[in-house]
Amino acid sequence: MHAPATQPRAQVKEAGVLAEFDTDEAIMEAATKVRDAGFTRWDCHTPFPVHGLDGAMGIRQTILPWLVLGAGLTGVCAACLMQWWMNAVDYQFVVSGKPMWSLPANVPIMFEVMVLFSGLTAFGAMFALNGLPLWYKPQFRSERFRRVTDDKFFVWVDARDPKYGEATAFLSGLGSNHVETVKEVIE
Repeated sequence: MHAPATQPRAQVKEAGVLAEFDTDEAIMEAATKVRDAGFTRWDCHTPFPVHGLDGAMGIRQTILPWLVLGAGLTGVCAACLMQWWMNAVDYQFVVSGKPMWSLPANVPIMFEVMVLFSGLTAFGAMFALNGLPLWYKPQFRSERFRRVTDDKFFVWVDARDPKYGEATAFLSGLGSNHVETVKEVIE
């Protein structure tokens, strides 16, 4: 007889530390201190947009506008080249003595292709730059974190941060209401 197969045990590991604050001023101050302390893998969660929080966190300007500009210019060039090839090279057809190719007649198509390329790039780049789709975060395991959609503010320090060992003590010293270590199950 064979022994029954054993199920591998799920491992539990620390995912990060979550600190709760009551006001937007408190989280702004905490974000500035966390940034200045040198933490690199952390985030703030608020029930509403907090003006200036990006600056307090040290978040750099996004590259998205440059990607959209590049896609728009590529669209203009692609449309111009496509129409020139179709009308002046591949299928020459004289209509009422008009030139084979002229820029003014092709501007509407160039505009439309520019909008198409820009829109698709903005949509795709937003997903890629934001790491979407992301269906789960370890913070969701915390009962207290549910208040982030109502009236509480949270600072999250990820366990992959090089300074994670100092995170619990550091966040406790920032005047937070509650500091919690969040664990996640790895199967």
